Amino acid sequence: LNADNARFLLLAVLIVLYMLCGAAVFSAIELPTEREAKERWEERLENFTRRHNLSRAELRHFLREYEEASVAGIRVDDIRPRWDFTGAFYFVGTVVSTIGFGMTTPATVGGKIFLIFYGLIGCAGTILFFNLFLERLITVIAYIMKSCHERQLRRKGVLPHNGRRGSGTSEVDSLAGWKPSVYYVMLILCVASLIISCCASAMYTPIEGWSYFDSLYFCFVAFSTIGFGDLVSSQNIKYESQGLYRFGNFVFILMGVCCIYSLFNVISIIIKQSINWILKKLDCRCCHRCQRRLFRSRRNVVMPGNVRSRRNISIETDVINESDTDGRRLSGEMISMKDFLASNKVSLAIMQKQLSETANGYPRQMSSNSKQNGFSGGVGALAIMNNRLAETSVDR
Repeated sequence: LNADNARFLLLAVLIVLYMLCGAAVFSAIELPTEREAKERWEERLENFTRRHNLSRAELRHFLREYEEASVAGIRVDDIRPRWDFTGAFYFVGTVVSTIGFGMTTPATVGGKIFLIFYGLIGCAGTILFFNLFLERLITVIAYIMKSCHERQLRRKGVLPHNGRRGSGTSEVDSLAGWKPSVYYVMLILCVASLIISCCASAMYTPIEGWSYFDSLYFCFVAFSTIGFGDLVSSQNIKYESQGLYRFGNFVFILMGVCCIYSLFNVISIIIKQSINWILKKLDCRCCHRCQRRLFRSRRNVVMPGNVRSRRNISIETDVINESDTDGRRLSGEMISMKDFLASNKVSLAIMQKQLSETANGYPRQMSSNSKQNGFSGGVGALAIMNNRLAETSVDR
C-alpha cells in the first residue's frame, strides 16, 4: 500500500470505531429513557381508550392521520405558515447551508424536483463561500501578526516609522511567510464559535422560551449543519420585535455556520497530521533498520525520515505535506535530489557557510562581484559550481 491508500484505510477504520463507540454511548444513555416514555405512552393510550370507550385500532388510525397532517405542517399549537415568503426564505436558507432541519419539506412533485436542482447549485456555492471565508480569516490573522511584528521592530528602532507597505500582489506576497499555525487558527475559531453560541443562546432563551442549555444545544446542531429539527428557531407566529429578532437569528446562524464549518476544516488538517504520525509509528521497524545499515556504509546520504522538520506547521503547509514527496517519505523510499534541495535550501546554505568558514579559518568576506551576481564561495562540488557560474556571469 502506498501512503495515500494507507491513510484512507486507516481513516476509514478510525471512523468506524468512532461510530461504534458513539453508538454504544448513546444507546446506554438514551435507551432507558425511550423505554420509560414508551411505557408511559402505552399506559395513557390504554386509559384513554377505556375512558372514552374507543377501540385501540380506531385510535391508532386517528393518530396516524395526525402524523400525516404534522408532516404537512399542521400542529396543535399555532405556528406561522411554513410556505409564505418568509417561511420559504427560511427553508431555502436551511437547504443551501446544508442544515436541513426537516420541519419543512416540499410535498409536491414539482417542489421535490426543483429542490434537487436548486440544492445542487446552492449547496456547492455555499460551501465555496465557507472555504473563501476561511481563506480570508487566515489572511486577516497573517496581516495582524505581521503588523504586530513590524510595530515591535519600530519600537526597537529597526524599521523606520514612515515605512510604506506595498499594495496589490506585493502585499499578498509579503504575507506569505506569516501564515498562522493550524493550532492557532483552531483556537481562534473555537473561541469565536463559543462567543457566537453564547450570545445567540442569550437571545433564544427569553424569546423562544428554551432553557439556556437547550439553546446551546440548538446552536451546535444548527451551526454544525446537523439539523435534527427537534428545536427550530423563529417558528411562532408573532414575537416581540419580530423583524429585529429574525434578522438577528439570520446573522447568528450565518456567522455560526461559517465559524463551525471552518473549524471542521482545520480539525480535519490536524486529523491528517495525526494519521501521518500513526502511519510513521506503524511503519516496519525492520525496514528502517535495513535502510540505516545501508545508509551507514555510504557518505552524504540522507535518511528519508529526517528530510524536514515538522514542528512549526502552518495552516497552508498541509497541501505540501500531502504531496507525492511526503508519500514517498512515509513509505520509506528514497527521495530525489530535487525534492531534497527544495526542502532544505536554508539548511544547505548554512552548512555551506559553516564549511567555508572552517576551511578558511575566518568568515569569508563577499566581494563586490559576488554580491552583484548573487554567488558566494563554498567548498567541494557546490563551490566549483558556484565559482563557474560566477565566472560565466562576470564574462557576460
